[in-house]
Amino acid sequence: MTTDIEIDRLRKALEAETRRCLELQVRLNRAKTEFEEFVSIAAHDLRESLRDVAAYSQLLADAGTRRLDADPDTGAFLARIRDGAAKMDSLLTDVVDYWSIGASDPQACATNMEEALNQALLRGDTSGAVVTHAALPCVCGDFDVVTKVLRHLIRNAIEYCGRTDPRVHISSERRDPEWVIAVRDNGPGIDPAFRERIFGAFQRLHGREFPTNGLGLTFCRKAIERQGGRMWVESTPGAGSTFYFTLPILPPGE
Repeated sequence: MTTDIEIDRLRKALEAETRRCLELQVRLNRAKTEFEEFVSIAAHDLRESLRDVAAYSQLLADAGTRRLDADPDTGAFLARIRDGAAKMDSLLTDVVDYWSIGASDPQACATNMEEALNQALLRGDTSGAVVTHAALPCVCGDFDVVTKVLRHLIRNAIEYCGRTDPRVHISSERRDPEWVIAVRDNGPGIDPAFRERIFGAFQRLHGREFPTNGLGLTFCRKAIERQGGRMWVESTPGAGSTFYFTLPILPPGE
């Protein structure tokens, strides 16, 4: 025979489960809305690059009655086609990175930041830039994710530098219970009003004058938060920017 106490316990358990399901539904709806907006903007950017490719390919076709290497405009046309293709490739890579962060759980383990930085430099284009670093620690994080974060931050610093001598310096500071990693550049800096906006998807503070697709910093913050960390930027217009992110300190014995 079911007692009043058991009925009350079952009722409370059912109410708790109902609240959990409602909270889950809200989260799913929010994720769905964000994803739809994300896909819509990404598709728009991809189509824009595709239009460049199509338009300039047609111009080349129209010039086909002459030898391409004798046409003074051919080099410029081909350059635009290559730029469009490069932008599409970069955007697709960043979209895949961004999507993968939400599709799987990060693998927290001992990650040597110096090894992650070396991998980031190998995978990225740092030609013309000087990238230096202080001694970097081992942290608790996903090696591949940390490598991608460093690659994106370094690429962002170089692309937005606006100078012929871009410089990037990576350092760290222990603030228990976490490490704070700093990526400092000598770029133009960021207006305080835009320090949060730059972490939004496809936000470009300088329009189309820089080659970035506006997704790298969004990926970085999301990736770090998925590992229990935080990311922010400190900057003075005209005096460069420093991007900070945190990762947990390794537990004793690891």
